[in-house]
Amino acid sequence: MIDMQKQPDYRNIPIDQVGIKNLKYPVRVLDRSNGTQHTVASINMYVDLPHHSKGTHMSRFVELLHSFRNDLELSLTTLSHILDEMKKILGAKSSHVDITFPYFIEKKAPESGSPGLVDYSCRFLGTSNEHDEIDLISEVVVPITSLCPCSKEISTHGAHNQRGEVRLATRFRKFNWIEDMIELVEQAASCEIYSVLKRVDEKFVTEQAYNNPKFVEDIVRDIATALNRDDNITWFQLSAENFESIHNHSAYAYIASSKEGIVAGS
Repeated sequence: MIDMQKQPDYRNIPIDQVGIKNLKYPVRVLDRSNGTQHTVASINMYVDLPHHSKGTHMSRFVELLHSFRNDLELSLTTLSHILDEMKKILGAKSSHVDITFPYFIEKKAPESGSPGLVDYSCRFLGTSNEHDEIDLISEVVVPITSLCPCSKEISTHGAHNQRGEVRLATRFRKFNWIEDMIELVEQAASCEIYSVLKRVDEKFVTEQAYNNPKFVEDIVRDIATALNRDDNITWFQLSAENFESIHNHSAYAYIASSKEGIVAGS
């Protein structure tokens, strides 16, 4: 049968990224408490396509991923191997993988100790360029609670608070647990988010937030301060968004790392 993808193309236009997107796939992720955790990822896989090639072989992306299935314990080391194999199998100069997955952590309510699972959106991104240099990024999206310092200051009774979301992407020199990044973010919030709260717990988190008011500016600055002190972190991008309870818009703050973007280690 004729291989259409291998036919020549005469428009003289290279393609930066071509491949598959939103492939759902079961994976195992390293879990600090339990060793590994089973979850389902949404995976994007791309390679470059030279100007003279008509197309890439889409099925090979899935075949390659399936070849890792038995030992697809998702880590940045595994990502490096997948990036290398993509270039070999598809004859490409560059490769890119973007993997997003829900990650669950059991958290006990602060007073009653009632257990529940909190889900976090996590993401691994990897790129291998034509010089075989690999760049790896780990990202977490962490739900938080914040209480407005201004509202507390000007009000005789109470203050408005809301759920928010912090997005933190990092490059680093050596292995870093997902849980470490999540905990770093939660410590900068007015209060953590829990999935199970009894009345004694609601009292605790409400009062903790009230005693720890934070603007989005405070949250990103506190996290950035901790990251700048960490020699293992070589680069970060950080944002906080509060889904305001008294406005029909969000409050937002963003910090881009001033550290040099050193290629992450595995």
